[in-house]
Amino acid sequence: MQAPNHRVEVMGIDAGGTMTDTFFVRGDGRFVVGKAQSNPDDESFAILESSQDALAHWERDVDAVYPELVTCVYSGTAMLNRVVQRKGLEVGLIVNRGFEQVHSMGRAIQSYLGYALEDRLHLNTHRYDEPLVPLSRTRGVTERTDVQGEIVIPLREDEVRQATRELVEAGAKAIAICFLQSHKNETSELRARDLCREELVRLGVDIPVFASVDYYPQRKESHRMNTTILEAYAAEPSRQTLKKVSERFRKHGAKFDLRVMATHGGTISWKAKELARTIVSGPIGGVIGSKLLGEALGYENIACSDIGGTSFDMALITKGNFAIASDPDMARLVLSLPLVAMDSVGAGAGSFVRLDPYSGAIKLGPDSAGYRVGTCWPDSGLDTVSVTDCHVVLGYLNPENFLGGAIQLDVQRARDHIQAQIADPMGLSVEDAAAGVIELLDLQLREYLRANISAKGYSATDFVCFSYGGAGPVHTYGYTEGVGFKDVIVPAWAAGFSAFGCACADFEYRYDKSVDVALPQLAADADKTAACATLQAAWNELAEKVVEEFVINGFEPQDIILRPGYRMQYMGQLNDLEIDSPVGNADTAEDWDRIVDAFEDTYARVYASSARSPELGFSVTGAIMRGLVATQKPTLPEDEEAGPIPPAAARIGSRPFYRHKTWIDATVWKMESLLPGNRVRGPAIIESDATTFVVPDGFETLIDKHRLFHLREVK
Repeated sequence: MQAPNHRVEVMGIDAGGTMTDTFFVRGDGRFVVGKAQSNPDDESFAILESSQDALAHWERDVDAVYPELVTCVYSGTAMLNRVVQRKGLEVGLIVNRGFEQVHSMGRAIQSYLGYALEDRLHLNTHRYDEPLVPLSRTRGVTERTDVQGEIVIPLREDEVRQATRELVEAGAKAIAICFLQSHKNETSELRARDLCREELVRLGVDIPVFASVDYYPQRKESHRMNTTILEAYAAEPSRQTLKKVSERFRKHGAKFDLRVMATHGGTISWKAKELARTIVSGPIGGVIGSKLLGEALGYENIACSDIGGTSFDMALITKGNFAIASDPDMARLVLSLPLVAMDSVGAGAGSFVRLDPYSGAIKLGPDSAGYRVGTCWPDSGLDTVSVTDCHVVLGYLNPENFLGGAIQLDVQRARDHIQAQIADPMGLSVEDAAAGVIELLDLQLREYLRANISAKGYSATDFVCFSYGGAGPVHTYGYTEGVGFKDVIVPAWAAGFSAFGCACADFEYRYDKSVDVALPQLAADADKTAACATLQAAWNELAEKVVEEFVINGFEPQDIILRPGYRMQYMGQLNDLEIDSPVGNADTAEDWDRIVDAFEDTYARVYASSARSPELGFSVTGAIMRGLVATQKPTLPEDEEAGPIPPAAARIGSRPFYRHKTWIDATVWKMESLLPGNRVRGPAIIESDATTFVVPDGFETLIDKHRLFHLREVK
């Protein structure tokens, strides 16, 4: 029988393209991390293997622990991959007659998304992707609502029925409906939805119908249409993947309801109506984990950096908060989803390395080896060099201890491929070619990190950098060197940090709605009261949806904490900001003044105090309602300091390490055996089963009582 505070209560999952990480939290806040190769064919199996790897640290197994779990949070890339690879459901689309081409045209920016500057400049080097719904499964019906929300041409109901019949005949497995201005007046779109469902019943066809106002009642038709289609195209198939994961848990005695990390930083049930907002979740978990870690340590400004096998993701936390983008792009689609503001580049530890056939220069990614690691894994089936191959050749990684020895890597095989593909064509030794790849990747990431901080008007000297992800500790020194961060921190659980973030996230539902409220700076009190009434009406509508989601998951309304918010901008400006409301209800002129003050305070933090422009007036562009229930969260470990000298038992031995055109012997340490207060000076390599932390010459790391490694440059 486990002691009450030793019962395992929370599990976090990060099912990435390369590795699947799991994170378990006990009642006393202690945690363990597990890692396994991802399995695209059956994610539930990879999660099980990763769980077994983690729980072995506590000498426990899944059959004993799964029944103890109170909650589990999943994050993954399956839905995003489904969109990128165009492997979703066959969706039918009903729109206003005359606007059948809107989805195919998209926004012009969609043809540029994801391309480098040089490719954006030349029309022949970028393209539109195939639309998720082809014109052959798109139908227009007569209806028109104007920009004020007035119905000027009533819906032709017989055309909706006919469109439904034609889409079923065309093979549609789901139907999406999106009308112009429906966010201003939902009447026509909801009527079309009901007619479509009635016709499907008459036909004896059981397929889902998605009306945009039921999910994303927001302005910008291209964004709203893409997101509604995404709900049908990718979210429904992904629900089946999550169902399979949930069933695997049940098979081993689990009683919890699986939750999924959402784009806005909270978590929702896998049964939630709005599942498209889970399209990207893994990197977001890292930002949520960074926020909790920063709060515990007293850091307000944090640069979050996450390196996995396929990408480098970064986000900024300023004054203890991260930004939310309301109109993000994902998978080369513009969307109407609240998304934690992040920047990504397709360069990770698994990125393929090639020589550009025209310039002869080294080119990294954007495609990667994923779970197949690289040519150094004989069973990978790959013959293209990856960054991991370079790590192995240079002595960064222990070929006998990759994933704790679960995979044996072949150094000579990696050398042969690097020599043939990179070294010989460039007239370099294998070591110099591999080192050049690593230096190039580090340089790209360093400049990308520096540029993102300075482009937002900040200085790196005001930030602490958190480095995590399976490959983060390998590259931390390289992409932070010379940037000037106040501190560089690598958590001992860096490999499972995104899963840790999932365990930190609130159980939260969120709904958004576009509103139009505009007032001058010196508005009359009566106008302010009217503006509050409009905003409060939207909050009330959204609160009903939030409560409904929680009730579906077995919660009582009194268990739910409701937190209203809004998006506001100065009148005439193009970009708005998301604000947590300083008032629970908006009723009076004084409430409006507090709403405005909260916006101006945030504006000064995001931009500058001198940039505030109240004379322009204020415009509320959206209403937000978040609901959450309390969940157990991990606590940071606190161990007694043991002094600067590491214990002899922590030293594994030494390994040749190539840097700056020379081989040197690096001391190898076992990460789990190092103690708080220990200092390790480079050249050194700190190994665990899940990751490798490289400390080259010129660097030193200190491990603190929370098992956080602080990396700094030394003379």
